[in-house]
Amino acid sequence: MTPDTPAPVGHGARLTVDLAAIAENWRRLGAQGPGTPCAAVVKADAYGCGLAPVASALWRAGCRTFFVAHLTEGAAVRRALSEAAIYVLNGLPPGGADAFLRDNLRPVLGSHDELDAWAAASQGAHGAALHVDTGMNRLGFSVPEALALRADPRIRAAGIDLVMSHLVSAELPEDPVNTRQIRDFAAARAAFPEIPASLANSSGIFLGTAAHHDLLRPGYALFGGNPTPGRPNPMRPVVRLEAEIVQVRAVEAGAGAGYNHRWVAPGPRRLATLSLGYADGYPRAASGRGHALVGEVLCPILGLISMDLIILDVTEAPDARRGATAVLIGDALDVDTVGRAAGTIGYEILTGLGSRYVRTYIE
Repeated sequence: MTPDTPAPVGHGARLTVDLAAIAENWRRLGAQGPGTPCAAVVKADAYGCGLAPVASALWRAGCRTFFVAHLTEGAAVRRALSEAAIYVLNGLPPGGADAFLRDNLRPVLGSHDELDAWAAASQGAHGAALHVDTGMNRLGFSVPEALALRADPRIRAAGIDLVMSHLVSAELPEDPVNTRQIRDFAAARAAFPEIPASLANSSGIFLGTAAHHDLLRPGYALFGGNPTPGRPNPMRPVVRLEAEIVQVRAVEAGAGAGYNHRWVAPGPRRLATLSLGYADGYPRAASGRGHALVGEVLCPILGLISMDLIILDVTEAPDARRGATAVLIGDALDVDTVGRAAGTIGYEILTGLGSRYVRTYIE
């Protein structure tokens, strides 16, 4: 299928994922740190874009290191890629060592309990990362705890091959917390000079070489999100979401539309109903705030978004007719714009993409 191919009968919405754009975004991000390897974060089903096809496309582009959140995601990447280095960010769950060993996955260890369990299970024969908490206060060893591990025999027994941390506020380059984290992480990784280190996420890559260390670790930007808010997006768009108009109707002044009649026509209007709703992952919070493109006309979403349907005001859109296409994500409506309209972030828009769409992958 190509993006211009009509969706098969049965569902009126189509999600197109541009794998070539993902690969190009990975190359662009890597170019920000010449000579520094670039990994890929593909958690949450590759940010809603499909874990296996995305990981495979990135492998073909040259990516060799991948990060996921959970053991099950790591196993899915392993089924697609037999030789990749795969780190599991949420750590080693109790009793999980055998599954990690079976699929050759590398836990990101952030506590003494995890370090003890993995050192005993792996005996240095399998890799793992050491997570140092430099300010997020979610997971990881504190900086003093990490410094105390510099001569701990468990580091070798656990096969630690990466020291990493996570930036709190990288998308806000002037935030002083970035300077503190870069400084504290540099001190922590200096305790393990022979072990590679990773700090920079998507936005962190643009903080400069002090944040780069030995491995770049982008996620959101791979999928078209802007890693430099307030500046032009250096990434190519990846996702396009389109829905079919299933009905067009004319209403008079005073007519209500949708549940609870949250919208009432101020005058004669033309309304179009799309075959897509919050069950497809399009956020209900965009009710009365979001838009769709019909032809080249930006059409407002009216009333409450339903489980399976969305109503648009298409009065100014001459191309609106039954069977025509409306664009919900794409062109002027990038994921960050859609996120703002829903009072959230583009990350949530991507990771919430539903399973009912007809999915098309293009390269």
